[in-house]
Amino acid sequence: MSRRLPILFITITVLIDGIGIGLIFPVMPSLIRELTGRALADAALWGGVLATGFAVMQFLFGPLVGNLSDRFGRKPVLLTALGVMMLDYLVMALAPTIWLLLLGRLVAGITAATPGTAAAFMADISAPEDRARNFGYVHAAFGVGFALGPMVGGFLAGVDTRAPFFAAAAMAGANMLFGLIVMPESLAPENRRSFQWRRANPFGAFRAIGELKGLAGLLTVFGLYELAYFVYPAIWAFFTEERFGFDTATIGMTLFTFGVSMGLAQALLVGPLVNRFGPYRVAMAGIFLDSVVFLTLGLTSLVPLVWIMSILSGISAISIPALQGMMSRATPDNQQGELQGVTSSIAALATIFSPLLMTETFAIFSRPGTAHYLPGAPFLLSLAIVMIGGVILWRWRQLHRI
Repeated sequence: MSRRLPILFITITVLIDGIGIGLIFPVMPSLIRELTGRALADAALWGGVLATGFAVMQFLFGPLVGNLSDRFGRKPVLLTALGVMMLDYLVMALAPTIWLLLLGRLVAGITAATPGTAAAFMADISAPEDRARNFGYVHAAFGVGFALGPMVGGFLAGVDTRAPFFAAAAMAGANMLFGLIVMPESLAPENRRSFQWRRANPFGAFRAIGELKGLAGLLTVFGLYELAYFVYPAIWAFFTEERFGFDTATIGMTLFTFGVSMGLAQALLVGPLVNRFGPYRVAMAGIFLDSVVFLTLGLTSLVPLVWIMSILSGISAISIPALQGMMSRATPDNQQGELQGVTSSIAALATIFSPLLMTETFAIFSRPGTAHYLPGAPFLLSLAIVMIGGVILWRWRQLHRI
């Protein structure tokens, strides 16, 4: 199997996935307020509940999906995930109550396998030394899609609040059909392993993966980074509307700027930087840059700095493929799906707590009459979290020298 064509296909798949997800971000505050009749600060709390419910299901079922992909292959798992994603967007488009919207997010969280399965696909077709670079391509494709999605979604929201959700459903459905026709199976028969229920849950999978040398520390850093970085989808739309008065189109453009910078950095910088400096130094550089961005966003009242930080925050995401490459190289070929299931669960675990932490912090510091008005407070919380991750990664390097 030629490696270039599968890489091209999976990047297109993730690109379309990112567009579909990004379409709905700018309109979520308006939809929640429409369904609940609440003010912006209280709508942000409902946004946290929706995101957390999705993440709980992803945490519980991520290892199951990863183990299924190690047993049956990547293609059936990925196509099933895309089909459920399409149905979820349709539910969101038609939901007359906030409770039906929540139910749709819970079902979608069970099969939220697209990023993890795409990463396992990349691990299957990549030499160990190329995995960080190819993971960068996956994240770059998602970043570009995420950049295009909010821009389009912001303008569609001007037509109708539900229009972005119908568009996202169409994108997911078209992507599923595309994959059904052209996607090859990447997992060789000799690299498949039997399915075991004791490893198809978060705790069993964590135990199996955590026994591999050096992975426990890296997984901890990965989880802290995800916890801090989720501040963007959790409160960005609420934060920029409250602090700077941005409308949906402007919110979409800031997310577009973020996505483009992330896509370019991960497509063009990760490979050369990892080859030149190694994945550890690349991950640490991203953490340092994130610290600068979080501090600035937490304190600034200047609109130009918001746009500059949108660029720098995208560049800082070079940490993720660097960390993924380090973890993948330490994992046997027949456990790559399980590893991605574990990282999916860790990311989900982070997003269970992050939306609650970030939206509650935002609400406390932005409610009318609050004693300490500081809408950027969630970014200062993320600053503390990511700095802890940096210390752990530095200590991991001292212990393992990998």
